[in-house]
Amino acid sequence: MARIIESSTGARRTIQLSTDDIISIVQEYQQLTNKFKYLKDIRDILENKVIYLPEG
Repeated sequence: MARIIESSTGARRTIQLSTDDIISIVQEYQQLTNKFKYLKDIRDILENKVIYLPEG
């Protein structure tokens, strides 16, 4: 599970990903983009897709 690490300065938080999180993201990316050939098409699809990670 993803773990959010709070910043002591109030800046952006860091998200620590587990190996399973990374594999899940890569699998979802591959499923979304396997039919597209051009980077622009892939970017358009991913810009409109929200990928959720469970917080641990």
